[in-house]
Amino acid sequence: MKKIKTVDAIGHILCHDITKIIPGEFKGVAFKKGHIVKKEDIDVLLSIGKDHLYVWEKNENMVHENGGAIFLKDLTAGENLEFSDIKEGKIDFISNKYGLLKIDVDTLLELNMIDDIMLSTLHNNFIVNKGTKVAGTRVIPLLIDKNKLIEAKNIVGNKKIVNVVEFRPKKVGIVTTGNEVFYKRIVDKFGPAIKEKVEKFGCEVIGQAICKDDITMIKNAIENFINQGAELICCTGGMSVDPDDVTPTAIKESGANIITYGSPILPGAMFLLAYKGDIPIMGIPGCAMYNKTTVFDVILPRVLIDEKLTKKDIAMYGHGGLCMNCDICTYPACNFAKV
Repeated sequence: MKKIKTVDAIGHILCHDITKIIPGEFKGVAFKKGHIVKKEDIDVLLSIGKDHLYVWEKNENMVHENGGAIFLKDLTAGENLEFSDIKEGKIDFISNKYGLLKIDVDTLLELNMIDDIMLSTLHNNFIVNKGTKVAGTRVIPLLIDKNKLIEAKNIVGNKKIVNVVEFRPKKVGIVTTGNEVFYKRIVDKFGPAIKEKVEKFGCEVIGQAICKDDITMIKNAIENFINQGAELICCTGGMSVDPDDVTPTAIKESGANIITYGSPILPGAMFLLAYKGDIPIMGIPGCAMYNKTTVFDVILPRVLIDEKLTKKDIAMYGHGGLCMNCDICTYPACNFAKV
């Protein structure tokens, strides 16, 4: 640092806080360490007795924390984000859409391995509303070596680590199976539960078919909904391993490609995911009828951003896929099914 005349300090960076005292009225920090002196600051500084200031010596290889934060924001922020003002060298990323937060977790780790740089985010695949704070970035010191920012650029390249993907509502066909429902021995509770969940995302339920435990009948119902323009099929009932539960077989015979029958998510182990072309077909286990949060709530948002899931995508939920069944459910603001 160096000592300079206050009148010559415009554009220089303060090395320490400067206190202002007005007897009986105010005592506190008037200018914080790291503040870049502006023209309008000069008279204020002189009025509190600062004829000289200690400032950082200018170095073309060093970048101020504010400039570093802006650089990192521009480098890592993707779509559907807005940003806070810079405060003490930190910028918050804020969602401007109702959608799903997508984080490039591997690149995020590489970035945070660089000394003096940080980017902190919510979990990948977090459901966010407009106005949700999803990430924050800053450089750690007041001044950062420009070479570290260049290193960050080389790691991130053209990737964008933080994105919010807006939900794309779909036309939904519900295929409910079970002799007990078909013959009206019990009242179906699956349909209303699924309808409520998908409509929360703006989806339109174009119909519900009630089928007995018959492979051909279930298969035809799936195909009929696809012919009517359904973009997502939700099959409920008949998902266990009992011989009479034939829904998985019917889904397969519809010509769909089974991605997984079974998931490492509880509740939801008997979940099935398949695709017929690009149309997802979900076999939803009985837990979705009476548990507030299940595998369906975890997978549905990803389907609604047109993400085509793989067996690995489902298997990764094993770490964290155990719901704690809290008395008051706070999902997604909890540890359940975070990958």
